[in-house]
Amino acid sequence: MSYLKLSQTIAASLLAIGLSTGSVWADMGTVINLAGKQRMLTQKMSKEALLVAKGIDAEANKTALQQTAVLFDKTLKGLKNGDAELNLPKTEDAAIVAQLDKVAALWNSFNQTVQSVIGGDVDVTVLKKIAAENLPLLQEMNAAVGMYEKAAGSALAPATATTLNLAGKQRMLTQKMTKELLLVANGIGVEENKAHLQKTVALFERTLKGLFEGDAELGLSGTQDAAIRAQLETVQKLWHEFKPVLDAVDVSVAGLNKAAQLSLPLLKEMNKAVELFEGVK
Repeated sequence: MSYLKLSQTIAASLLAIGLSTGSVWADMGTVINLAGKQRMLTQKMSKEALLVAKGIDAEANKTALQQTAVLFDKTLKGLKNGDAELNLPKTEDAAIVAQLDKVAALWNSFNQTVQSVIGGDVDVTVLKKIAAENLPLLQEMNAAVGMYEKAAGSALAPATATTLNLAGKQRMLTQKMTKELLLVANGIGVEENKAHLQKTVALFERTLKGLFEGDAELGLSGTQDAAIRAQLETVQKLWHEFKPVLDAVDVSVAGLNKAAQLSLPLLKEMNKAVELFEGVK
């Protein structure tokens, strides 16, 4: 293929998802970052709802839950229609738009359940709806992330797109494992969620190691960037503090409070790592 034809192909691919070639690096990094962050928000909302149900900082977690729901809704609309404040371009790729519409339909139902919890309804029926609805929402949002990652193939090196995806997914796993511990604590699908928790812990640990050292099966090449490695070491220190609570499935008051206190710092430090990865071309 000639250089001209290759350039035309790349430009066409970028325009299909609403990007200009001039801003491709910043835009594609932002799109994959924020689309990936949506996965985390599905789990953060579930965690916050379950913390309310257990009476752990109930009012603060109701407020946090409302803020998380507003952010998820704004970002979902921004991914589809564009949002200047979030630096999101409008998506015009028909397949991705259709996938986002599928996410929106699930979100409409899940948001109703979330609003019930914010209103003070933590009946077991409501909690079971949280448990039943959060994973389909996560899975369909994850499918959208994969589509963005594939569409970015002509703009970002495949290894870069994969690293952004999996580093971003780590944010979600910090909240998913906390949610699974809280489902056990609330007596919902106890054995099933213990098994899920064990798998989530193993995946987070493996991916963290892969971001450092590489993991061919996961498509991670590792990093020698000093700033990124330093940030991943900060994540690792928090992880070593958090992991024993999860391994023990500690649903005592002390265990749940520790999980609640550590899950957000772990998320925030992992998010800093994602932003550093986003800056690597």
